Order: sequence, then C-alpha cells, then structure tokens
Amino acid sequence: MNSRPEQIRAVADQALKRLKTDVIDLFYQHRVDPDVPIEDVAGTVKALITEGKVRHFGLSEAGVQTIRRAHAVQPVTALQSEYSLWWREPEQEILPVLEELGIGFVPFSPLGKGFLTGAINETTTFDSKDFRNIVPRFSQEARKANQALVDLLAEIATRKRATSAQIALAWLLAQKPWIVPIPGTTKLHRLEENIRAAEVELTANDLASIESALATIKVEGDRYPAHLQARVNR
Repeated sequence: MNSRPEQIRAVADQALKRLKTDVIDLFYQHRVDPDVPIEDVAGTVKALITEGKVRHFGLSEAGVQTIRRAHAVQPVTALQSEYSLWWREPEQEILPVLEELGIGFVPFSPLGKGFLTGAINETTTFDSKDFRNIVPRFSQEARKANQALVDLLAEIATRKRATSAQIALAWLLAQKPWIVPIPGTTKLHRLEENIRAAEVELTANDLASIESALATIKVEGDRYPAHLQARVNR
C-alpha cells in the first residue's frame, strides 16, 4: 500500500501506457493509505485531472470522514466497497453520505463471492489457492448457517422466473439509482446472466417481502479475517 504523491503519478503514467490511452476515466485509490493524508491523495489526483491525464477520482473501502475530507479537495465521483444482501453495513453511514455529496456507489462482491448464486453450500470445497479459504464467512459452519439466505433468494427467483444471482443484483439496483454493482465472472454466459438482472423488476411489495424475510435471518461469519479487516478504513 503506497499512496504517496510520486507513487500515484507513477501508477497513473504506467496505466496510461498499458491501456494505450491519453486519459483514465476513473482513477481509484483502492485502499486508504493510513500513512498518507487523504488530502495529499486527493490533491495529487486533482492535479492529474487538471493535466488531462484523469477524468474522475474514486475511492475504495473509505470511511465517512475520509470521504468528506477527500471530497473537500477534489470531488469524489465514485466509492467502491462491498455491499450485498449479506453485507449491508454501508447502509448505516456510507450510503447517506454518498447521497448527500452526490457520489456514485460501486458495490463489489454483490453476489457474496458466489455464495448468493446458490452454487456454494456447506459441502463445497475450494481450490487451495482460493481466497475464500481464509474468509470466516466461508467456513463450513457459516455456510451451513447462511443457507437460509440462499434459500430465500431461490424462492424469489422461482417466483420471478429469474436466477438467484439476478435477484441479488436486482435488489441492489433497486436500492438507489446511483448504485452500479460490479459482479465478477470468468464465463460469458454468467456475464450475460448478470446483465439480464437489469430486466428483473422488484416491486415495492417484493422489496418489503425481502426485507421482512431478511429480518429473520442472522448472517454468520466476518467478511474478512482480522488482518485484512484492519486495512478497511472504517
């Protein structure tokens, strides 16, 4: 993690060369560097915008005060953080501030790293190099406990003639018009499936029903092991 001004400039120049372009549309600080004042980061990106190398400034996993301080120097266009039906912490403080400041929200892991699709259960085994092996929420016990959430999505998906993944994404899209989830995939048919989530309409009654059902489900397990959670700016 290195967000010193000279490093930001070097990374921007390298990205421009790799992308073979003259300008970066959205330039993210992917984790808040505790050793560099966010004002210095925002100021450096502001200079890059003035120079025409960058169009917009983004943050990732930043807390409320960091967002406000950065935005005061250079308006933040987007915040990228985890948000899904099984990780709703951003609703407490982050979303209200983003709405106040006019900042877009880009949720990563909107499908719960695959769990919300229904393709993973307590008997699933992961490759030895799979990141989920160290995630508390993916322990066998947690997966068994959290199956109730997957079952809920499957039930709604059947009713809506959609997939569980599409319901999870449609729920996110229904929260705010300035939320744009970024589900990851390596398969074309999954990409096409995810795109079709935009066609799934969840009515006010559907959303209320989901909310009511979620209130009875307690999600088990932390989303990161302690050493990685310490890198989240909250």
